[in-house]
Amino acid sequence: MSASMPPELNTRYRLRVAAPLLVLAILGAGLGGCVSIGAKPPGTLLSLTAEAAPAVGSGSRGTLGNATVVLEPASAAAVSVLRIPVQIDAANIAYIKGTQWVERPSRAFQRLLADTLRARGKGLVVETDRGTTGTRIGGQLLAMGFDVPTRMAVVRFEAMKWLPDGQIETRRFESSVAGIDPEPDEIGPALNRAANKVARDIADWVG
Repeated sequence: MSASMPPELNTRYRLRVAAPLLVLAILGAGLGGCVSIGAKPPGTLLSLTAEAAPAVGSGSRGTLGNATVVLEPASAAAVSVLRIPVQIDAANIAYIKGTQWVERPSRAFQRLLADTLRARGKGLVVETDRGTTGTRIGGQLLAMGFDVPTRMAVVRFEAMKWLPDGQIETRRFESSVAGIDPEPDEIGPALNRAANKVARDIADWVG
């Protein structure tokens, strides 16, 4: 003789089994759009390195109140992501496959500019504006990528300088490296050279 489960118990059993499966299905559907388990990482990670960085063991002294402050700049939309933009024409932008920045391009340029100023002996240079009344340097990173029509790596920066007396100065800086292809082993060193040139020019401007 076979035992049968009462209808009300049979319904409860089905609900207990179905509920966890339904939760897993919902989670799977939600995560499927934003997580790719086992996704292949980019083949090349790029960073900016100051060509004239402070020597190891060197330093400077001063007070936070009169330090030179390098702010993280704002970014144009095309360079606000980790990918390397390729300007195909005036209206179209693509991105180089297989490579990306290790950090936000704006943060990388902030660090590069700060190191360049330190190497110039500009006194105490910090990357925060808390409690400071010294000169502040910021602006907007307009371009840091590859231009197809000219085959150039281009870095363009709209700089702003806030002086202790309240005056504000602005100036646009640009540097490019010609004759390269949009490949990771070429675009990385070229962008680093162009970014260093812009950083040196800004350091001259800061005075």
